[in-house]
Amino acid sequence: MPLKTGAGSDETEGSKGKMNRRGSDCKATEAKIVVSGKMGVGKSALVVRYLTKRFIWEYDPTLESTYRHQITIEDDVMNMEILDTAGQLGEDSTNQWEGHVRWGDGFLLVYSVDDRESFENIAQLKNFLDDIKKPRNVSMVMMANKTDLERERVVSTDEGEKLAQTLACAYYEGSALLGDGVIGEAFEELCREVRRRKMMEGKQRRRSSSQQVKQAFNRVLTKIYS
Repeated sequence: MPLKTGAGSDETEGSKGKMNRRGSDCKATEAKIVVSGKMGVGKSALVVRYLTKRFIWEYDPTLESTYRHQITIEDDVMNMEILDTAGQLGEDSTNQWEGHVRWGDGFLLVYSVDDRESFENIAQLKNFLDDIKKPRNVSMVMMANKTDLERERVVSTDEGEKLAQTLACAYYEGSALLGDGVIGEAFEELCREVRRRKMMEGKQRRRSSSQQVKQAFNRVLTKIYS
């Protein structure tokens, strides 16, 4: 179980015992993950299942919790900070949700297969993310929860896959209750996407810095020989 670190905040040991093969002095990549979706789709259950491998039946849907976890992706240590949000983006406090979006590096958008409204809200959430995260470079994964409720299912796998294709993101479906491995795959794929994006942005910054140095050097030479 997580170690309590404060109100609404938990910390798990994760894979902290693993050494970064590139050297213990390498700085870990930070991945701030926001879990969002309509109230009642099982966001908290998914997070707790991923971190503790356990299922808890009852949660307070009005509370937000932050968890810390460490994993290794392609030999790189990643420090995850997972924000389990209450309600959904844009529902009550726009300013609060905007703060969550600006804070996050990656977004796990969750719906329940027995709740069509929660599925239809996913596209709205993506639009909200795009409006805040400009340019529109959002690392996100879609997660369909409660596949154990097959008889109550109103959103098909095909519908989920098509929406994910439209939104250009990975798609997973599983059950927090049953605890299949898909949940871990979804979180880890999101971390991979965050890592790829940060590496790409780092290269762009270094390239831009190199160009600025070159331009400054050329200006100095121009002044010397003019």
